[in-house]
Amino acid sequence: QVQLVESGGGLVQAGGSLRLSCAASGRTFSNYAMGWFRQAPGKERESVAAISRSGKSTNYANSVKGRFTISRDNAKNTVYLQMNSLKPEDTAVYYCAATYSSSTPLSGPAYDYWGQGTQVTVSS
Repeated sequence: QVQLVESGGGLVQAGGSLRLSCAASGRTFSNYAMGWFRQAPGKERESVAAISRSGKSTNYANSVKGRFTISRDNAKNTVYLQMNSLKPEDTAVYYCAATYSSSTPLSGPAYDYWGQGTQVTVSS
């Protein structure tokens, strides 16, 4: 089992920045690719970004390319999502997830473990 706990969400004005963190425990963190997903009220969950086990490869949804950056620190068992130039449409609950995949999947079903989520609200 892998336990994931997100933090760093909050309320920010449009154009602002937030950095989300996801702390992992339970298994060897570096054996898992990590992803960030989000779900807005009344909408389906969508992928945001993914990062490989080593951190050398990343993958982004088109909607966040150039604004969001995913990174990880395997020594700290933590994955991050730096979000810049935030827009009201980025408002959602953000979830991190872990997969034993050797790639960087953006598909939710590829992930085995999920956190509880952290709320991000962007005001206009």
